[in-house]
Amino acid sequence: MADITLISGSTLGSAEYVADHLAEKLNEAGYTTETLYGPELDEVKPEGIWLVVTSTHGAGELPENIQPFFDALKEQQLDLSNLRYGAVGIGNREYDLFCGAIDQFETLLSSLGAKRIGDCLKIDVLEHEIPEDPAGVWVETWKESI
Repeated sequence: MADITLISGSTLGSAEYVADHLAEKLNEAGYTTETLYGPELDEVKPEGIWLVVTSTHGAGELPENIQPFFDALKEQQLDLSNLRYGAVGIGNREYDLFCGAIDQFETLLSSLGAKRIGDCLKIDVLEHEIPEDPAGVWVETWKESI
């Protein structure tokens, strides 16, 4: 089974809870996971499989704990052609830039050569009080695409 690195960006903790829940589900399915909360760039291999889980802060912005990782990726322009990734965004549809943080991540990862696995999941906190629930359903389909 593949090793999966979960990368979480969170302001109030919901993305961390979702990342932990997804790691648990993936472990139960036989995958090896590592979960990083706002990692430094040198903590993450630029290959394999990443599962990025981030909430959106303010007006479509990245949470403070993951902004340095994003900035370092953008600045160093790493070759991510050996990377596949999944994407989960958490936001509120009442804001103009719903799940803007995961959109920014997807644009950056794609520009660096990474290939997305499956569909991006965007969770509306107004519709799903417990964001782990739709994430748990989504990961069942996502893991079949690995």
